[in-house]
Amino acid sequence: MSLNDKRKKYLKKKLRTKQSLGTLGKYPRLVVFKSNRHIYGQLLDDNKNITIFSSSSMDNNLRKKLKSKSKVDKSIEVGYDLAEKIKSDKIKKVVFDRNGYQFHGRVKALVDAIKEKGISV
Repeated sequence: MSLNDKRKKYLKKKLRTKQSLGTLGKYPRLVVFKSNRHIYGQLLDDNKNITIFSSSSMDNNLRKKLKSKSKVDKSIEVGYDLAEKIKSDKIKKVVFDRNGYQFHGRVKALVDAIKEKGISV
């Protein structure tokens, strides 16, 4: 399977998961992106097409704390940071968009950290 075929397969999966959310517009959407080294989380408002909050393992306030941690531990810290930002804006519920990734490992760790802080996902 060529890289182009893998990319097409991933994009189809990504679109399918976004369409299956069904509640777009009612609640802000939590989108996860992961690279080989970093993880990013964004809270998007689909009605206004804006990013409400974002957090990543590259943020200046988290970078020093995450220097010698594993990828999963970095995901947990990013989840905690994002949850604090969400709570400060008094948002109780978000819709999770896994962006075509399996709900396993780093993605699951980020979402579990947000749930642990009391945000309904």
